[in-house]
Amino acid sequence: MKSLICSLSGLLIAAAPACAVPSATDNAMLKLASGSGCLTCHHVEAGAKGPDGLPPIGPAWHDVAVKYKGTPGAPEQLTRTVMTGSNPYSSHWKGKASGLAMPPNEVAIKEADARSLVDWILKLDDKK
Repeated sequence: MKSLICSLSGLLIAAAPACAVPSATDNAMLKLASGSGCLTCHHVEAGAKGPDGLPPIGPAWHDVAVKYKGTPGAPEQLTRTVMTGSNPYSSHWKGKASGLAMPPNEVAIKEADARSLVDWILKLDDKK
């Protein structure tokens, strides 16, 4: 995951030492995430701070990958959340994210692209 952090050092994520070369898929997904505004609220790695030293607005994608690993229907559920948003009353990221809910992103990303990004995010735990 250090390679992902390094490739985004200029895009809101701190650089890490000993960077490896990111794959073409990593670069494509990070470019998609950046262009769609995802990196405004999310980081790839856990532990990054959000505004004013608070937890980041959205959960780190590595945490998402760990939480949903092996969960049937996770890609569909998370793609739906990206597109339509989440319910602020059923937040399950307390302490890890400062935002209450994910807004709908239908105007920022196509559903097929959101699904590709979610599929990539869910595989992040395998890269550790």
